[in-house]
Amino acid sequence: MPRRSYPLSKVYGLLEPGPVLLLTTAHKGRANVMTMSWHTMLEFEPPLVGCVVSANDFSHTALRLTRECVLAIPTVELGPKVVGCGNRSGRSVDKFAAFGLTPLPAARVGAPLIAECWANLECRVVDTRLMKRYDFFVLEVLQAWIDPTRQDPRTLHHRGRGAFMVAGETIRLPSKMR
Repeated sequence: MPRRSYPLSKVYGLLEPGPVLLLTTAHKGRANVMTMSWHTMLEFEPPLVGCVVSANDFSHTALRLTRECVLAIPTVELGPKVVGCGNRSGRSVDKFAAFGLTPLPAARVGAPLIAECWANLECRVVDTRLMKRYDFFVLEVLQAWIDPTRQDPRTLHHRGRGAFMVAGETIRLPSKMR
């Protein structure tokens, strides 16, 4: 098998397994949405998700202080809006209005759901021990919502520098996991 060296600065594009998310927060009456691809499942029940929200991001303060958020899962049709949310700061723009996203009230947290996303996960922060060093938060999913009218949603997966893969065909292979 031929091999060649690969730049370490691009390794994250090889390992990024999950869909690009839109993380929403609400603090002092102001909702915000940011694009995020740095997350990982940590536990199944209760569902725990680890994620990186940089201290440079406007959402970091709201997440740190309120200790709650929504992880919304967009489909490929929302791609331009997802990228737009990632390229603008909530410090200077209302991203819900700027990108035509509809906030909906959540059942268990103050952060809004996003109507256009096929799934929304209401979360609370349960561990911040790695926050100061790595901006890493551990979230517990308290409530999960899906749009049952969307079959086989095609999600975006960040490869870096504006490149995305789109999840497509679902295959089933023998597994002992249920």
